Amino acid sequence: MAEAADFQGTSPSPARRWLRRGGALLAGAPLLAGLLQLPLSTPSQAAEKASAATVTGSVATAAGSSGPVDVSLDSLTPSTPTDGDTVTVSGSVTNTGKQTVTDAHVGIRVGPSLNTRSAIDTVARRTSFQPGLDALEVGGKYVTKVTKLAAGSSQHFSISVPVKDLDLDSEGVYQFGVSLTGRTTAQPWDQVLGIERTFLPWQPEAADTKTRTTYLWPLISTVHLTAETGSDAQQTPVFKNDDLAKEISPGGRLDQLLSLGSELDVTWVLDPDLLASVDAMRGGYRIQQENGTTIAGRNQAVANAWLDKLEKTVQGQSIVALPFADPDLASLAHHGKDVTGSLSHLKDATDVAADTVETIVHVKPSTEFAWPADGAVDPSIIKVATSAGADKVIARSDSLRETGGLSYTPSAARPIGGGTTAVVADERLSTAFQGDMLKADTSTLAVQKFLAQSLMINLQEPKNERSIVVAPQRMPTASQAQSMAEALRALQQGNWSQSQGLTEAAKAKPDPGATTKVPSTSSYPSALRKRELPRSAFERIQATQAKLDKFRTILTDESRVVTPFGRAIERGMSASWRGRTTEAASFRRGVETYLDGLMGLVHLIQKSDAKLSGRSATIPVTVQNNLVQGVGHLMLRLTSQQPTRLEIGDEPYDEQPIQVAGEHSQSVKFTTSTKANGPVQVVAQLYTEDGQPYGDPVPFEVKVTEITSTVMLVIGGGVLLLVLAGFRMYTQRKRAAARKAEEDTANGPEAGGDSEVAEGTVDTDSTEDSEAGPERASASKSGADDPEQPSDPTPDTAPESADPSGTGERVDR
Repeated sequence: MAEAADFQGTSPSPARRWLRRGGALLAGAPLLAGLLQLPLSTPSQAAEKASAATVTGSVATAAGSSGPVDVSLDSLTPSTPTDGDTVTVSGSVTNTGKQTVTDAHVGIRVGPSLNTRSAIDTVARRTSFQPGLDALEVGGKYVTKVTKLAAGSSQHFSISVPVKDLDLDSEGVYQFGVSLTGRTTAQPWDQVLGIERTFLPWQPEAADTKTRTTYLWPLISTVHLTAETGSDAQQTPVFKNDDLAKEISPGGRLDQLLSLGSELDVTWVLDPDLLASVDAMRGGYRIQQENGTTIAGRNQAVANAWLDKLEKTVQGQSIVALPFADPDLASLAHHGKDVTGSLSHLKDATDVAADTVETIVHVKPSTEFAWPADGAVDPSIIKVATSAGADKVIARSDSLRETGGLSYTPSAARPIGGGTTAVVADERLSTAFQGDMLKADTSTLAVQKFLAQSLMINLQEPKNERSIVVAPQRMPTASQAQSMAEALRALQQGNWSQSQGLTEAAKAKPDPGATTKVPSTSSYPSALRKRELPRSAFERIQATQAKLDKFRTILTDESRVVTPFGRAIERGMSASWRGRTTEAASFRRGVETYLDGLMGLVHLIQKSDAKLSGRSATIPVTVQNNLVQGVGHLMLRLTSQQPTRLEIGDEPYDEQPIQVAGEHSQSVKFTTSTKANGPVQVVAQLYTEDGQPYGDPVPFEVKVTEITSTVMLVIGGGVLLLVLAGFRMYTQRKRAAARKAEEDTANGPEAGGDSEVAEGTVDTDSTEDSEAGPERASASKSGADDPEQPSDPTPDTAPESADPSGTGERVDR
């Protein structure tokens, strides 16, 4: 930061410097309040002497205290005056004490000029009036009278002073104070009861050599999109909430950042995830509800308007695209790099960044920059940041500190080895607007201090051109953005700074004496380390990725799943989760849970216990696919846990390839053979083609009831008895017929004629009863005892085929 010697290039003239020092010494003489007033003292000078005397007393305005009156500076215009201008300061004074203030006035104090950047910080930290350090009042007509100011009351003031009456010397940074001088009941003499200080940058003419200033203007938000998408062809995206619509709506944070930045010469820093999220809103979107349902979003027009405005604004501008979703580089370096596969997500996020930006806003961004949180770096962060292809790291000067005793602030670019350039942002300028800028007083002070520090950098080495980078907070609020814009407008209209893009700043010639040593890991700020993503976050991310890799192999259209889940995994490691541990864990858990649900839509139908009679049979197993797309590249394996009793195929198990259309089911039959009677445990399991189990196994029991040799002997004996009975019946009939013929012959020819007629006549009833009746009955009985012979079921592709089989399911033979 080059604070060892922040020297100003010029100083006030000797005569004026002598007068100021003399005035300061006179004002700082230790006088007792009300006792040692010089006869020729003006009221304001007497007040300063009284205030000086209180250093040894115990009144409220002693050095180090703020006084009973609060002075607020709501505006100071112009922020960077030049010759011929009139400076106007306005604000209010508020009596915060318990006593009424009387006979008071508000006055302006200007000078002396400051010589270093550290001196600016010192002045900004002071809260009370300090004679000798605070200048005398300009006085005269440039005051506002305050006759009476009761306790708790306020009064507005506005004072305008021509620059020529401010007694400014050559260019420099001057103290600019506004104070209230008056009396109280307890101390009825003139004294300074309250003061507020700021700075007046004075550069009336263009500097011979201007500082080249790069200001990063970030368009970054928190994570809004989930991994969930609709089952329709458009894959309607689902948002966690509708907060993004509020940010991009007119007057919203991102809308104001875009509007303000469009009027400035800045380098745009874009998170592709923000652009992708807003783009996802344009075609219709849904919003998650607490009860798990979703409702339709209604801000498509807002999304269209914001992206159209962004596209017009960034044309021809300097643009840097961060890796998708702005991954937390420090968390990756400190907790994630040892989790296998974590760094691949950074590479993926970097690879899609440029395409995302170019597709949506039709400009080609630079992707060569990495930006760790708050610009804090160590060797591991540098290594991770450059692992995905970036060769420039945006650091900050409170991390990459100057150790060479430079007397000035060096240029931002620093070669740090390995072909990597550290672009070191100035810490004072970068953090100037991190506070609450809602109050006009706070914003005014921040703007003036920013301008003062910028001018002081130029005055340190007025002949040495340098490139300075300002990297503000990643997600400034609307009020912070307004203050940033106000300061930048004044800076870009001033006489000592010239804008340039980040790429040009990175290419600037480095200062030979600037530090290039990256601080050790142990020097990384503990406050930042506490806000990092834990190792468990990266372990869950990797577990989700492993499931996604398995799922994608079975899909016929993997892009419907890989793209939304890939981006969701990258969102899970975003730097925006810093300090939000619970919300971050919930998001990552939600991504994994939703993926589990999708994977579970491809599953085996549960089977009930089955019965198997005979030496062989087929066992059907059904695969259900409730996804909208088809699946394949799956193997269904059926395994016998007791192959000595039941063999499936020629091995203890058999497997068959599976392909199932979307929202259909598929039944597969396995041939089995029995070895012995008894129950057998059988397990059905899906596998991917590379042998990884997919989904839960489905176990069931098969009861084997083989037909034994004893049973076969009994059946054979029964058949033999039937044959013998039939033979006996046949022989008996033959004998009866022979006897009848003999009787007919013995009765003579007439009987023979009758015999001819009778021989041609058959008693069908008697014949059926005696011959067909027993065989049919036997056949009927035999058929009743045979096992049922169902045909093989055809593949069931209808969704309702998912119903499980009934209890006591009988397998096909």
